[in-house]
Amino acid sequence: MSTTPPSRSATPGAPPAHGEHPAADGPFGWLRALGPGGRRAFAGAFGGYALDSYDYFTLPLSMVALAAYFGLDSGQTGLFTTVTLVVSAIGGAAAGVVADRVGRVRALMITVVTYAVFTVACGFAPDYGTLLVFRALQGLGFGGEWAVGAILVAEYASARHRGRTLGAIQSSWAVGWALAVVVYTLVFSFAGDDLAWRIMFWTGALPALLVVWLRRRVHDAPEATAAREQSPRRGSFAAIFRPGRDGEPGLLRTTVFASLLSTGVQGGYYTLATWVPTYLKTERGLSVVGTGGYLTFLISGAFLGYLTGGHLTDRLGRRRNIWLFALLSAVCVLAYANIPHGADTLLLVLGFPLGFCMSAIFSGFGSYLSELYPTAVRGTGQGFTYNTGRAVGAVFPTVVGFLADGWGVGGALVFGALGYGLAALALLGLPETRGKELA
Repeated sequence: MSTTPPSRSATPGAPPAHGEHPAADGPFGWLRALGPGGRRAFAGAFGGYALDSYDYFTLPLSMVALAAYFGLDSGQTGLFTTVTLVVSAIGGAAAGVVADRVGRVRALMITVVTYAVFTVACGFAPDYGTLLVFRALQGLGFGGEWAVGAILVAEYASARHRGRTLGAIQSSWAVGWALAVVVYTLVFSFAGDDLAWRIMFWTGALPALLVVWLRRRVHDAPEATAAREQSPRRGSFAAIFRPGRDGEPGLLRTTVFASLLSTGVQGGYYTLATWVPTYLKTERGLSVVGTGGYLTFLISGAFLGYLTGGHLTDRLGRRRNIWLFALLSAVCVLAYANIPHGADTLLLVLGFPLGFCMSAIFSGFGSYLSELYPTAVRGTGQGFTYNTGRAVGAVFPTVVGFLADGWGVGGALVFGALGYGLAALALLGLPETRGKELA
């Protein structure tokens, strides 16, 4: 039984949604179809999520230097990621409520300032405990950026193009990741490790200036704003946990299964994002420059995976796209972690399909989660489910950290494949939403 309100699917001969017109064809038709206001929203969300990614990866890239500086073991370094992601669940859920009550753009401005300030503060941390606290506070802003930005753009996009539009937003994560790797390679090549990790965190404030500038002229989608402001239940946690009754569908089932889906995908993803740099340096013996080169293949695959997955989620449907790449991601993780020593060329080449698959699975998330919830609680529902998944999935990197002491990082990475299996099972409890128009 479906737990979401009936969708308003596009029908032949119906007027195009959100000002869509015939020019909305071709490779960039999805971008033209957004209109001027939608394109400004796209630029702001793209820049914000790229910065989100950049600030996140300052930690994994600096992990080896941090461990040496503070004398940490694998479990303690893994705790950095877990704390960041658990607290980000609180920040993300709160940002979703704020987005439903005061608007998407206002919520985004709060998130970007929060995570930029505390990323810089991490660079001044005198000890492990202080750094852990600052990293946790950075997670408050980090948690809300994607969910709120995705909703903002989803409400401008038509049903026909929503998957690829949100897939393009997702691709900005690879852009921010790539920028972080470039800065990491430069900083760690010219500065000693004891200072370099601090510089990495300090640079996290710079892109925030660009995002603030971009967002000066960004506004919420007018139709969605009108629908949201008319509802007395906007921004209500109770609404997303309401079971169906008296023939009226509720949202409880959707919230539970969407949270499990998010947990599986993010558990697998953050395991790889956190530990692959350490794996390349400690078990494969790569230099700073060598690690950057190998990560280039991984990130290039990720960028193309986001874009390809966005197109496939429109063509195949939301559920089929996630099922396909859950299977392929699990296979790639197992293969990558079991490449024999000495086969560094194979390690380099396999990084591309690994990055491709583990990113393509995310491309449908922005459109899918937005379509599962009505306008009045869209921010609350998406913010809660995505970030609950992030918090529970955050346990994966810590488990890998503790397992790494006995199994090695490469062997422990296999644990991440379990997340993709959980994601595939969670889809059994969710409906297909392709073609649904958003108010």
